Amino acid sequence: MTHVPEILLEHHLKKLKLPTFLREYQKVARQCATEGLDHVQFLTRLVELELIDRERRMVERRIKTAKFPATKSLDSFDFKAIPKLNKMQVLDLARCDWIERRENVIALGPSGTGKTHIALGLGLAACQKGMTVSFTTAAALVNELMEARDERRLLRVQKQVASAKLLIIDELGFVPLSKTGAELLFELISQRYERGATLITSNLPFDEWTETFGTERLTGALLDRLTHHVNILEMNGESYRLAQSQARKATKTP
Repeated sequence: MTHVPEILLEHHLKKLKLPTFLREYQKVARQCATEGLDHVQFLTRLVELELIDRERRMVERRIKTAKFPATKSLDSFDFKAIPKLNKMQVLDLARCDWIERRENVIALGPSGTGKTHIALGLGLAACQKGMTVSFTTAAALVNELMEARDERRLLRVQKQVASAKLLIIDELGFVPLSKTGAELLFELISQRYERGATLITSNLPFDEWTETFGTERLTGALLDRLTHHVNILEMNGESYRLAQSQARKATKTP
């Protein structure tokens, strides 16, 4: 009979979905007894542990939902490798106020300069601040939109993509888009205009975006929406990936 209260407590904690409470209550009870703390302090400690663990799990879920190709933070980015990149601007963007203001970020620079790393770092920061994020490449997004149109589920996909607080579109400009693909991407970005934040990385300067979208009219209309409220990250410089690879080789050389 002495174990009946414990069994009931554990049953209730499971039903209330308080896994940290369930896992930690005995250990915390022993600690509080040793320290001479009362029941309010005991419960406070347990509640704090539950809240911390719950927030960690929520961040993990947001990261999983974002579909990042890799989890990278800004802490691991070597800003010295890209001296033209404004470090203070990036760190200010990591506060995520621009996302709340529904502004945009465009990272421009040649291949290998760390644009995707910066995008992933800002996306991770947004997840940690409780924001929904969706990561995709331009080619994958356009393919998804075209397939959805062919299967008559375009509105549902558009609504799903547009609902993210931050949409990250990586590698815009690596491949030219078909007329239909360019129009679908334009439509999606237009839907998010002043309704959600969008981060785009591109290896092309703005004056060459026509090569991707096909017409000056569509390109101009797209840039008009994207650059109305925009933060531009200039990432011109030598290849960040090449520098990292050479540094790793140098450390391995006896």
